[in-house]
Amino acid sequence: MDRHGQVVALLDATGSFFEPVYVAFPGADADDWARAALLDPGAAGPDGTWLLDFRCFAIARPGGRWVLVDAGVGPAQGPAAGWAPVPGRLPAVLAAAGIAPADVEAVVLTHLHEDHAGWSSGEDGEPFFPAARYLVQRTEVASLDRADPVWDWTVAPLRATGQLHEVDGPYRLAPGLTLLPTPGHTPGHQSVLVEQGPGARDVLVTGDVLVHAVQLGNPAVPYSHERDRAAARASREALLARAVERGALLATAHLTRAFVEPA
Repeated sequence: MDRHGQVVALLDATGSFFEPVYVAFPGADADDWARAALLDPGAAGPDGTWLLDFRCFAIARPGGRWVLVDAGVGPAQGPAAGWAPVPGRLPAVLAAAGIAPADVEAVVLTHLHEDHAGWSSGEDGEPFFPAARYLVQRTEVASLDRADPVWDWTVAPLRATGQLHEVDGPYRLAPGLTLLPTPGHTPGHQSVLVEQGPGARDVLVTGDVLVHAVQLGNPAVPYSHERDRAAARASREALLARAVERGALLATAHLTRAFVEPA
């Protein structure tokens, strides 16, 4: 069976955020929350608790190879351990999907937050995907503080093995697979456009352009941990407009639904 272009959702972890939604998304009003509840009812916990998934996506390539978008929360000793539900389940989830780490030819890191780069290294501290190029925007690496634990967990070891590939701006990774700069959440955030060809819908892997359905329903709603709220809003609005124009599905990292329609 030819799986080329297929996008597979991989659930690494599920948990509660460390802030209530009303703190994490300042400015959202009652109408915004009502719409969010319809778009993603699984995210609403008691007393304003935000329930979220931590998800990666695998994109099938010819010859049984795969491209992975993001690398989850990682093992127990990874840099996300201070707040995210570690250890993640990604190794077992990959195995269940029939994907071996050595089958992954590229890992696209949408950004260098610890819950998206966790399995860039394994429990032994070595790159978890031994044959993969890890692609990240050069701006993202340049903006990362060297005191950030992701530097020693992800950037330094991948540079040491020659696996870190820094790109500038839009980048065609393969036919039908394009990296799109979507800055704001972080300075070098990127999303991924997967063009699946005739008879199948395109998919836009959003990363953290939107992290909660309240931003899907109202892209103007800011997130308290966006580095540049104005840029993040512009990226969100542009990505959603692109999805509507192309009739594409959104593949989301943190909503409790992996694939959603642009609102």
